[in-house]
Amino acid sequence: MARILVVDDEAAIRRLLGEMLDMSGYKCALAADAADARTFIRDQGFDLILCDVNMPGESGLDLIRYVLAEHQETAVIMVSAVDDTDIAETALQIGAFGYIIKPFRHNELMINIANALRRRELEIKNRIQRENLEQAVLDRTGELQTTLNKLKIATEGIIQAMAMTIEIRDPYTAGHQRRVRDLSRAIAEDMGISKERINAIRMSSMIHDLGKIALPSEILSKPGLLTTSEFELIKTHSQIGYNILKDIEFPWPLAEIILQHHERMDGSGYPHGLSGEDILHEARIVAVADVVEAISSHRPYRPALGIDKALEEISINKNVLYDRTVVETCVKLFSDGRFEL
Repeated sequence: MARILVVDDEAAIRRLLGEMLDMSGYKCALAADAADARTFIRDQGFDLILCDVNMPGESGLDLIRYVLAEHQETAVIMVSAVDDTDIAETALQIGAFGYIIKPFRHNELMINIANALRRRELEIKNRIQRENLEQAVLDRTGELQTTLNKLKIATEGIIQAMAMTIEIRDPYTAGHQRRVRDLSRAIAEDMGISKERINAIRMSSMIHDLGKIALPSEILSKPGLLTTSEFELIKTHSQIGYNILKDIEFPWPLAEIILQHHERMDGSGYPHGLSGEDILHEARIVAVADVVEAISSHRPYRPALGIDKALEEISINKNVLYDRTVVETCVKLFSDGRFEL
C-alpha cells in the first residue's frame, strides 16, 4: 500500500486527513511543518505528499521544490485554503500533481490521490523503460563501434597486403610507398587536416602505385631510360589502380586519390590533365610526397639524387606543378629537422 505524508500546520486538518487516509487503507505520517516533513522524507521516503501552502517557516511551495528536485519519484498534491489561481499555477508548474482547495470533499480528495499515485506509477515505469532503452542504444552503439573498428583494422590489413604485393612486383621501389605514406601523413598533420582526411591520405599513399601490378615487370625494373611507348604504358598505372578500387566502398576516397596523384596544378599531369582546385587536396599532398621520395631515392635508371635536389624541384615548381601550401609545408618539415626519409 502507498505511503503518504501529510504536511499541514493545522492539527485538526492533519488528523482529519490522517483518519481519511487510514480508512482508505493508506499508510500515513503527519508533519506540522516543512522542517518536520524533511525529517520524515529523509528517514522514511513516501509515494505521495499532501502539502499545505502557507505554513510557519518554509512555505509549501519551497518544500515541494525540494521534494521534486531530490526525491523525483515522490508525487505531490497541494491542499490549501488559498484560492489563488497564480499560486495554483505556480504549484503545477513546479510539478505538483494537483491543487485542492479547502474545505474539500472526501471523494474529491480520494480521487485526486488515486490519480496521482497512478500517474506516479506510470511515470516511474516510463522512466525505467526510457533508461533501459537508452542503455540498449548505448550497448548497441558500442557493439557497432567495435564492429566498425574491426572493419577498419581489416581494411588497413588488406591495404597493407596490397602494398606488399606491389613491392614484390617492383623490388626497386621497395619501401617507396611506405616512405610516401609517412611523408604524406607528416605534411597533412602539419597542415592541420582532419583525422579522417589524414586517414584517407595515409591509406591511399600506401597503395598509390597499385596499378603497377598490371604492368610488365621488365619495364618496371628496366635499368635504362624508358622508350616513349614504355613511358606511356607506365602512365596507365594511375587509371589501373583507380579501376581496381573504384567499386569498393572504402570509408575514404582512395580510388580518386590514387587516380589523381600524378595530376599537376597547371594541367600538365595525367591521366586526365586536371588542374588547380579540380585536383583533390589529398591527391596534391600525395603528389608532392611521391616526387620528393622518388627523386631522393635510387631508381633502376639512375642513382639517388638526394633530398636537397628533391626539395629544389618542388620549390621551383610550387604553384606551377605542385600545390604551394603543400610544398611550403613539406620544405619546412625538412628544414626544421622534424622529418627525414
